[in-house]
Amino acid sequence: MTDLPTLAQFALNSAQPPIAEKKAKDVTVHGDRRIDNYFWLREKENPVVLKHLQAENSYTDAVMAPTKPLQDKLYAEMIGRIKETDSAPPVLRRGYWYYTRTEQGKQYSVYGRRAGTLDAPEQITLDVNGLAFGHSYMAIGAYKISDDSNLLAYTTDSTGYRQYSLYLKNFQTGETRALGVERVTSLEWAGNDQVLFFTQEDAVSKRSYRLGRLDLNSGLISWLYEEKDELFDLGLSRSRDGAWLFVTSESKTTTEIRALPAATPKTDWRIIASRRTDIETRADYRDGLFYFRTNDHAQNFRIVTAPITTPEPKNWVEYVPHQAAVKIDDFDLFATHTVLSEREDGLPHLRIIADRDHSSHRIITPEPVYEISLESNPEPAPSEIRFTYQSLVTPRSIISYDLTTKARTVLKQQEIPSGYDASRYASERIWALAADGTRVPMSIVYRKDLRRPGAQPLFLYAYGSYGISMPISFNTSRLSLLDRGVIFAIAHIRGGGEFGEPWREAGRMAHKMTTFTDFIACAEHLIAKKFTGSNQLVINGGSAGGLLMGAVVNLRPELFHAAIYDVPFVDVLNTMLDASLPLTTSEYIEWGNPTIAAEYAWMRAYSPYDNVRAVAHPHILMNVSLNDSQVPYWEGAKLVAKIRELNTGNNALLLHTNLAAGHGGASGRYDALRETAYRFAFALGSLGLNGVGVTK
Repeated sequence: MTDLPTLAQFALNSAQPPIAEKKAKDVTVHGDRRIDNYFWLREKENPVVLKHLQAENSYTDAVMAPTKPLQDKLYAEMIGRIKETDSAPPVLRRGYWYYTRTEQGKQYSVYGRRAGTLDAPEQITLDVNGLAFGHSYMAIGAYKISDDSNLLAYTTDSTGYRQYSLYLKNFQTGETRALGVERVTSLEWAGNDQVLFFTQEDAVSKRSYRLGRLDLNSGLISWLYEEKDELFDLGLSRSRDGAWLFVTSESKTTTEIRALPAATPKTDWRIIASRRTDIETRADYRDGLFYFRTNDHAQNFRIVTAPITTPEPKNWVEYVPHQAAVKIDDFDLFATHTVLSEREDGLPHLRIIADRDHSSHRIITPEPVYEISLESNPEPAPSEIRFTYQSLVTPRSIISYDLTTKARTVLKQQEIPSGYDASRYASERIWALAADGTRVPMSIVYRKDLRRPGAQPLFLYAYGSYGISMPISFNTSRLSLLDRGVIFAIAHIRGGGEFGEPWREAGRMAHKMTTFTDFIACAEHLIAKKFTGSNQLVINGGSAGGLLMGAVVNLRPELFHAAIYDVPFVDVLNTMLDASLPLTTSEYIEWGNPTIAAEYAWMRAYSPYDNVRAVAHPHILMNVSLNDSQVPYWEGAKLVAKIRELNTGNNALLLHTNLAAGHGGASGRYDALRETAYRFAFALGSLGLNGVGVTK
């Protein structure tokens, strides 16, 4: 293995990186003296800032120039693995078969439906390609069909800032009109097809803070409730049978729920689950009862029922008891069955409960490492339900499951036009030992004939925040790594939700450092077991996973060969000290509130921007987006500037700013593949694999 002649030497000898001007700003808090020389990069409207970002892009393009043929080759491979003209299996709802489809050469999906039978003429309900005309970005937020099937309420974002505008389409007249409602975060129809309920975010903080009712006949908006607590956001939902509407006030650890009969939209919402500190609840309705998923006296959640007239905890009847080793992630109510989305031993399961006798069984999963999840099932009384199954080697399959006979039918498996033989690949689960003795799992996939004895290139991904479990899913683009002899691994570190709430709590707030030391333990285990070496290990994470990248590179820079930070949350202290920034206040109970000295101290220990040292850094690609509302572009830009100032090594240090996208990167499917090819080319180029083609 060569020592990165392509990127490293070119970065050292052939291009000069832009140097950000130092403008000292005192950001001292709690007597901890901190001087921020690059605070000025936050000035988005300052032409000098844009010029600096463009200069960074030009430098990055110059350093990446030797990988351009590889980028094109990777992109061609990725395109060859997707069926460009394709359609999802239609789903029945109120007499119409709904589906999405794609067309070759077009960036976005087309939404369509057929009345009664699949042989009926197609009616295009929404063509996102048309909406995207003239825009470099387009995303659909809500997509809600009225109960009479004649109206579509939907929201769009054309900047990437995740601020959605509300539109109404009349299928009978073909008319589409803007409803004059901006910053919509969730949306539900009432039962009379003339009233829309929606939640709206604050223009500055992006906190979803108030509930509105829009009367389509009069055009009048009535504001029904405003959430005052800055830790909480509002979200709307509706029971599967359409009978009840719910609006949930939710923080990271506490919820409060209001409910309204959908048939009487002008009546008052009432509280059915009161706000109690650290009690999380989700509500649904069936056959005269409210159902609650709650962690009240159940760390990994249980399900209870209550009368709709008296839903207080004293009237709860246990429906699914708590199990310490099994987390109930979610539940879905159907007319005769309940489906639980469970998680045990770090893996997901679907449990089917027959309500007539409360007997239950899990859907059988044929592989030791996999992903299974419930699909869209809008009808309240199906004889069959749909779920999705996939693994690191098995393409995504949508399966119909008979609730009575347990028979399963594959409705669609992801097609790979260029060809794919699953038998050539292997996945396994291995365990690292954390410093405190906790076993931390990793999911690994590689191509069998390219798995050599001893170390080889490895791409390690992780997230580890918000109790989110990393899916063990199939990815066609990933094959471009595997077919070049690169092993791919996911580290299921604490802070995520793989082992339920205890796993989340062990990597949150004062315990956040555990997330980072778990990842380091995983990397060390992969090296010790000869899966890879520190000179062949590429790591990647995005958003809170970008925080992970920054923290572990600061802690152990010599352990990693290259790191890819995607829209990274790395300027932790400065961001969390600025309550005017979007989403900051609601994050106080994920990371901590740094205005409190004790909480500042634990954040200070890992904040990537505040812990950069004068050491040799691995190769770094920092990807940010100018219109990112979740993690501002300046976090990554500032970190690159500071690393460039202190770095004692010669490895590539690159900042790439997407000037026309937000937190999720490019919105078009072809543009997104281009971004993936770019990131993979950086990884492969850093590994000296720039000129190596696919091994057949």
